[in-house]
Amino acid sequence: MGRVEALKEDPVTHAAVSHPGRSSLFARLFPVLLVLALAGAAVWMALGDSLPSPAPVRLRPHLPDPAVLRETPLAVQIHLAAALGAFMLGLAQFALPKGTGLHRTLGWTWVLLIGAAAVSSLFIRYLNHGAFSLIHILSAWTLVVLPMAVYAVRRGDIRTHRNRMTGLFIGGLLIAGVLAVAPGRLMWRLFLGD
Repeated sequence: MGRVEALKEDPVTHAAVSHPGRSSLFARLFPVLLVLALAGAAVWMALGDSLPSPAPVRLRPHLPDPAVLRETPLAVQIHLAAALGAFMLGLAQFALPKGTGLHRTLGWTWVLLIGAAAVSSLFIRYLNHGAFSLIHILSAWTLVVLPMAVYAVRRGDIRTHRNRMTGLFIGGLLIAGVLAVAPGRLMWRLFLGD
């Protein structure tokens, strides 16, 4: 069992306030990683077709094509909206102070969004001829770990909560997101390809 970090309570709002001097390695590196990722994406989009490609893939970055999205099943649309919302809200959660009322409210919203993304993904099975695929392991993992992360913070185990939520963000959103942008997939067609 992980170490339980004590939170101080704000005497006015009775909200838990995290220790201002403590931050995880991920929290310190996150802004740097975010800037590097955004810079890499900007360079990739600026270079377009001039990047070397192992296969004949036409890279044409563009604004999202609503017609492509309208053609997709409702489960895919729900999944995309929930995943993008959870991604943006997750970035905000990493940047904002922890232990506040805002953190708690945004956290519960994030839990609902990531849960909706995981559940809706169970109805997306057209890539594997109607069967579940390996990517669905991330969905099952999310549905197991998410309540464990909430339970950890409810019992005061902040470290376990932080580690599980960070793992969900990395595994359930970043890794799954990278896999979703593979050439030929919906996200590729929506933002990068023909």
